[in-house]
Amino acid sequence: MPAPTPTGPAEVGRQRWMRLLPVAFITYSLAYLDRSNFSIAVAGGMEEDLGITGAMSALIGASFFLGYCLFQIPGTIYAERRSVRDLVFWCTLAWGLLATVQGLLHSAVWLIVVRFLLGAVEAAVLPAMVVFLARWFTKRERGSANAILILGNPITVMWLNAVSGYIIELTSWREMFILEGLPAVLWAFVFRALVTDHPGQAKWLNTPEKESVTTALEAERGSTTPARSFGEAMRSRAVVLLSIQYLLWSIGVYGLVFWLPSMVSAGTGQEIGMTGLLSAIPFAVAALLMVANSRASDRVGSRPRYVWPWLLLGGVAFYLSYLLGPSNFWPAFGLLILAGGAMYAPYGPYFAYVAESVPKNFAGAGVACVNTAGSVGGFFGSYLVGWLNSATGSNAASFVLMAVTLVLAALIVPLVRGASYGSEEAAPATGAAAPSGSDRA
Repeated sequence: MPAPTPTGPAEVGRQRWMRLLPVAFITYSLAYLDRSNFSIAVAGGMEEDLGITGAMSALIGASFFLGYCLFQIPGTIYAERRSVRDLVFWCTLAWGLLATVQGLLHSAVWLIVVRFLLGAVEAAVLPAMVVFLARWFTKRERGSANAILILGNPITVMWLNAVSGYIIELTSWREMFILEGLPAVLWAFVFRALVTDHPGQAKWLNTPEKESVTTALEAERGSTTPARSFGEAMRSRAVVLLSIQYLLWSIGVYGLVFWLPSMVSAGTGQEIGMTGLLSAIPFAVAALLMVANSRASDRVGSRPRYVWPWLLLGGVAFYLSYLLGPSNFWPAFGLLILAGGAMYAPYGPYFAYVAESVPKNFAGAGVACVNTAGSVGGFFGSYLVGWLNSATGSNAASFVLMAVTLVLAALIVPLVRGASYGSEEAAPATGAAAPSGSDRA
């Protein structure tokens, strides 16, 4: 019997895209679903049912980020040194159960506790998945690979806003939490069955295919300069500046994610179902822009110029929306759509840039540090926007806050002198260019 023909480089590349990226996308989608549907519950009557104030509601929403901050770096160090697969399995199982429990609670205090624990078990998922993709995809592929991972954010918020409102109309906010929490429990077992930590462990690749992928990735790692210690890595210019930058960026992102349904409901007077549909529009635009921007970044071989202009545009759009005010809701809402799309467009190039800029022997911890700073921004964004809206009785102050933080985030990016790679580099022999058209997962 003749020996089987080895799979070519393009086929190896296609297998990785089609097997691993849908898994990464679904995992992060479920994580983002179970952190973000709180905003729909608030707009759908949770405050009235539990007798909580707007300020308390903002504190409950923000408590997620306290747990998220505390456990992100330890969890990611475990993932980098031990196993991404094991960490994500247990985290997914735990967050699915905690997300479901939210629908059974009758106390604001217990909601704060559960939201804190939910943040703790979700903390390491995003940086661990960035580490996971770096073990499987070359530098030229990571902008697009990270974009598909992080597409779980806007696409989830899009259908979350569209579907969850109608679930509440048909049942209640309690049933929404339960119905949207249980899928993560089931997915944990699917994830564990489908992924391995390293290419060398994959049974779906033969020996030449494993060697092809591993050789290309080892060649990249061998050309980098490591940091001498964890402290040196965390004090590096790239980690410090990118952490500050991502904190400011996240204030705008999470301010919009958590409070857009309430803003739309107040501006239009629509029922929760139509409010959800309208709130989904900015995230549909964001998903399209993320894919296009990430592919352009990978094609050209540049990161910063595909990040900061979008953030500047988002800040300007927020400010113009503030100038129009609630009396011109629909034009102002159009600018919110633009702001939402602009805030999300840079995510793929950004996380590739972070991974390429931080010291490579502490890459996972560096990504976790930056993402932890983002979670601090998420805390302030979700709390301050909710508090400002409640205290002032309008969205004006919160729009100015999000505009200012996005502009500052944009201005910091060019100050980071991180590593970059030129477009003249040859693609590694793994099929490094991301598959296009029907080849893309």
